[in-house]
Amino acid sequence: MKDPGRTLWQALQEKGYSRREFLQFCAVTAASLGLKASAIGAVVEAFEKKPRPPVVWLHFQECTCCSESFIRASHPIVADALLDVISLDYMETLMAAAGHQAEKSLADTLKAYDGKYILLVEGSVPTGGDGVYCTIGGRTAIAILEEAAKGAAGVVAWGNCASYGCIQAAHPNPTGATPIDKLLRRTVVNVPGCPPIADVMMAVVSHILVFGRLPDLDGQGRPKEFYGRRVHDTCYRRPYYDAGMFVEAFDDERARKGCCLYRMGCRGPVTYNACSVSRWNGGVSYPIQSGHGCIGCSENGFWDKGPFYQHLSSFPGFGIESTADTVGLALGAGVAVGVAAHAVATNIRKRSLIAENRQESVVAREPSDDKKVQP
Repeated sequence: MKDPGRTLWQALQEKGYSRREFLQFCAVTAASLGLKASAIGAVVEAFEKKPRPPVVWLHFQECTCCSESFIRASHPIVADALLDVISLDYMETLMAAAGHQAEKSLADTLKAYDGKYILLVEGSVPTGGDGVYCTIGGRTAIAILEEAAKGAAGVVAWGNCASYGCIQAAHPNPTGATPIDKLLRRTVVNVPGCPPIADVMMAVVSHILVFGRLPDLDGQGRPKEFYGRRVHDTCYRRPYYDAGMFVEAFDDERARKGCCLYRMGCRGPVTYNACSVSRWNGGVSYPIQSGHGCIGCSENGFWDKGPFYQHLSSFPGFGIESTADTVGLALGAGVAVGVAAHAVATNIRKRSLIAENRQESVVAREPSDDKKVQP
C-alpha cells in the first residue's frame, strides 16, 4: 500500500520533473476542468499541499478498455507519472500483488482510509444467479462493491459498462448486468463512453483532488463539464449538416470531401460527450474526424438502439443550449418534431425545389374535404 501522504508536487519532484513542468501540468489540468486562467493558482496550491487521494479501482464485467484509456492520458507528466498522481492502492490490472496479498491490500486500504479513499469502478455488476456470473476471490461482485462503497469519499463509474450496463446489459441481458448507480444508495459520478476519453477521466479525478468534492452532475449523473453538449453541436462537420450535404456511401465523393455522416448512422446529434472538443490520442482525432459516424457509446442503452449504420428519423432541435436533462432519455424515439427533416427540406428548397415546397405549403393550408369549396 502506497503512502498517500505525499503531495503530487513531491511525487513529481522525486521523478525529476522541474517546477516549470509542474506548472505546465497545473495549467493543463485547469484548462481540462474548464477553469479560468485566474484559477490556476488554486490548482497549483492543491497539488502542492493536498495529499494524493487513496484510490481503490475495482473491475467487474468489462474489457479493461477504460483502464487502457486512463493510462494513455495525453499530458506527458500524466503518461509518465500517472501512478504518482493518485495513490492507487488496489487495481487488479496494474498492481504487482496477486491472490491473498492483493485481497489484503484491498482490506487494509478500506480499513486504514475509511471515509477518505476514492472508489473507481470499471464494469457492470451481474445480479442474476445470486451474482455468480462475476466472482473475485470467491466473492461476488455485488458483495465486493457494497463493502468498498461503504467508506468511500466518492464513487466514480468508468465507462458505459459501469454507468449503464453496456453490451452486457443489452437485450436479453442474461446475467442481469446492472450499472453501479442502480446498486448503491448514494451519488455516483458516471463517466460513460466505450471507453471514456483519457483526459476526461483524469480531469474528473483532478476535480475531486483540487476541490475536495464531486463535479456538478446532470440528470444522468454525468459531469456537466464534459457531457453538457452533444457531439453534433461542436462537430467540425456541422456546417455540412446545416447545408444538407450528407455522405451517402463511405466511398462517395462527399465522404472524400468530409461532409456530414448523419445519413450513415452518425449518432452525434443525440450523444452527449466531449469527443469533438477534447478528442483522442492527445487531441489528434476522434471517430467522426477519422471518417466514421459516432455510435453514441456514451449514451444509455446504445447497444439496443438499432443498427449503427441506420440514421435516426429525427432528433431534438439544433440549439446547443439543449441538455440531456431537458431533452430526456427518449432521444430519437419519436418525441422529436422533425427538425432534421425540416433542415434538409430547407436546404433542398434553396437549390431547386422551391416551387414544389410552396405547393406543399398551399396543400397544407387547404380546408378539409368536407369544407372545400368546389370550383
